[in-house]
Amino acid sequence: MYDHIELKVKDLGKAAAFYEATLKPLGAKLCYDDPAMKGFGAKTPGLYLAKGTGKGIHLAFAAPSRAAVDRFHEAGLKAGGKDNGKPGIRADYAPTYYAAFLIDPDGNNVEAVCLK
Repeated sequence: MYDHIELKVKDLGKAAAFYEATLKPLGAKLCYDDPAMKGFGAKTPGLYLAKGTGKGIHLAFAAPSRAAVDRFHEAGLKAGGKDNGKPGIRADYAPTYYAAFLIDPDGNNVEAVCLK
């Protein structure tokens, strides 16, 4: 159901060290690393830590198709969500990363992503 979760952290280095140590016994390791974000997982990131103090979390749901991403976005808008990124390819993430983003009624950034 979930593709990945992103947590906002005040001190990226401190948070990354904590998660690297605590997730290692569970089989996860640092597998994405840039100055503003760190990602942890067994092979690909399932947990991202992002530098910042924004409200809420980022939660990405795995979608079975691009059409499902489109329907997620449309349904979310009708249900009171706010657009935070229309459905489309996010080539800066990956060549086949098709996603849409919404802000839910509590300020969380929710995403549906299809990697096909």
